[in-house]
Amino acid sequence: MPIASPGARGSVAARLDRLPLSRFHRRFITLIALGAWFDLYDLFMMAYIGAALQDSRFLNLTQFTEVIAASFAGMFVGTLVLGFASDRYGRRISFLFMLALYSVFTLAGALAATPHMLMAMRFFAGIGVGAELVIIDTYVAEVTPRHARGRYLAIAHLIGFSAVPAAALFSIALVPTHWLLDGWRWVMIIGSAGALIAWRLRRNLPESPRWLESMGRHEEADRILRQIEQDVRSETDLELPEPVFAPPVSRKAPLSELFHAPYLGRTCLLAAFHLLQTVGVYGFANWAPTFLLKQGKDLGHSLLYSALMASVSPLGPAIAVWTSDRLERKWTIAVLAVSMAASGLLFAFASGAAGIVGAGAVMTVLSYWFSAVFHTYQAELFPTRLRATGVGFTYSCSRLSAVLSTVMIGALLAKGPLWVFLFIAAAMITVAILIAWFGPRTNFRALEEVSI
Repeated sequence: MPIASPGARGSVAARLDRLPLSRFHRRFITLIALGAWFDLYDLFMMAYIGAALQDSRFLNLTQFTEVIAASFAGMFVGTLVLGFASDRYGRRISFLFMLALYSVFTLAGALAATPHMLMAMRFFAGIGVGAELVIIDTYVAEVTPRHARGRYLAIAHLIGFSAVPAAALFSIALVPTHWLLDGWRWVMIIGSAGALIAWRLRRNLPESPRWLESMGRHEEADRILRQIEQDVRSETDLELPEPVFAPPVSRKAPLSELFHAPYLGRTCLLAAFHLLQTVGVYGFANWAPTFLLKQGKDLGHSLLYSALMASVSPLGPAIAVWTSDRLERKWTIAVLAVSMAASGLLFAFASGAAGIVGAGAVMTVLSYWFSAVFHTYQAELFPTRLRATGVGFTYSCSRLSAVLSTVMIGALLAKGPLWVFLFIAAAMITVAILIAWFGPRTNFRALEEVSI
């Protein structure tokens, strides 16, 4: 049965936005968060096993820099290509494909016999990891009601960022072992096996009705929405309110639309934002154990301090769960960027175990609070027909930035950690200025209104 006209039934957007939060939404975000967990585990585990790889002389500092750069080069390709593919082939199928891809190549990386083989496997795993968060942002923004959009995406990140302390703890426990394989290899194997489990669990995810409508597949969109609406009625035992009229989602558009009004300004803003924010978020997270090694800490203390800093990782997204739909996201991003610049400089001057761990913990909480908020924000700035393409294209700049900033941080680290944190501070202050000056407000507005 074809979907009714917007005047009779309301558009897909209107029908989704009027739904009360229910068991369907909780199940959906749980399955999404499983993917986020293993994506972030894969992304951050190299920070912890990287110190071990250097200490064991499997990699030297130059080779470690190249492995990290190869990972982000793969992410650049994946974010750019698979973000576009998600707008063409759908959110769900892209999701499952990426999970399988990075699971296979992470396992292959765990079995790598040489630094060059590890570098190659991290590149291909990065292709899978690259667009995962882009699809998560897009998927959650399109399925959840507008009044809970920020909170639910923050919940996905809250669960996902619990992978950061998990990666640190697994590294502490497994890196010293040599049962059949070197301990760092087991840390990678855990990530690859978990992604396969998540892939199996997520086979029951529905496709995004907004995306289906944008592709002209109205019957499928209506069928999925009817099932969701029935699930909500069964749980609440109430009739749903009539949807408020909202214009139906327009059909798919070419990539070139990103470079014409009204989206050119947003494309440039987010591209510049991602070139810079990566310096702060990943510049600290991926290099923290190595910073400590360069300050004279041994491997054991480096991993322990890093694990203690990582243990507070979920606090950032947890704060975002409470604040994301209460505080305007634009201003939250700007204030957090300045705060990250200040806390990074504090870390550079910290001494003693308590000072180092405390300053690093503050930087960690601020970074992941910042991350959870901007992932919601970026998904709100493009229309459904271009959402994954727009987010993927601009987010790919963060992966390119990670490659370049990794090389720059490696060079600056030779002069001392202070130079690295001055670099990070300059990048984050510029981020704050850009978003404060050019970023639109988005809270409590329908996606179709925000994205024009």
